[in-house]
Amino acid sequence: MLSRILVPMDDSEPAERALAYALDNHPDADITVLHIVGVPSMMMGSAVGLSLEDDFEEATAERAEPVFERARAVAAERDRDINTEVGVGHPARTIIDRADDYDTVVLGSHGEDWHRTARQFLVGNVAETVVKRASVPVTVVR
Repeated sequence: MLSRILVPMDDSEPAERALAYALDNHPDADITVLHIVGVPSMMMGSAVGLSLEDDFEEATAERAEPVFERARAVAAERDRDINTEVGVGHPARTIIDRADDYDTVVLGSHGEDWHRTARQFLVGNVAETVVKRASVPVTVVR
């Protein structure tokens, strides 16, 4: 039986479906939603903006809050509570690093490939990387 589940979420529909899947299929598990901010990119990305903030923790919490609000709404529809955590850095690496503390990871896949090729070329597919490298079982929800 799974008792601790990590659900990484961004603001996408697949991520929301992954949370719904985890809540619906694991009614007794503690579910933690992880939102990663400050993603580095070839142009330095939002990581630079965060590093310039006066209060780093407050800035990361602010950026994560819209995703957490939606996650709490999904959980409330099922009369469930969730835990939330903010991560900073590369999404796949951050998920993999935190996976050891959980029984499984449930994450969304972006399904349609219309923009996938460019994204994979630049940063790789997060779900694919997590599946290959996580130390715990991973469920990818479409």
